[in-house]
Amino acid sequence: MKCVICKHGSTQAGTTTVTLERDDTTLVVKGVPAQVCDTCGEEYVDEAVTARLLVAAERAVTDGVQVEVRQYVAA
Repeated sequence: MKCVICKHGSTQAGTTTVTLERDDTTLVVKGVPAQVCDTCGEEYVDEAVTARLLVAAERAVTDGVQVEVRQYVAA
């Protein structure tokens, strides 16, 4: 797909690191599948992956996690 940020690059399959924060909880997830712009580096995470990340973040908040770093594991 064409990058909506720089409008010049095309995206390629890759990975990214996503950081989610809520209240006193910070969750860092590495190796998240994404489409990455080959020109500007903008990263796009699809809806299904985003939903999984939000569930993990909600669980971390519920468990009282302050800071946690995880590796993304595909379902």
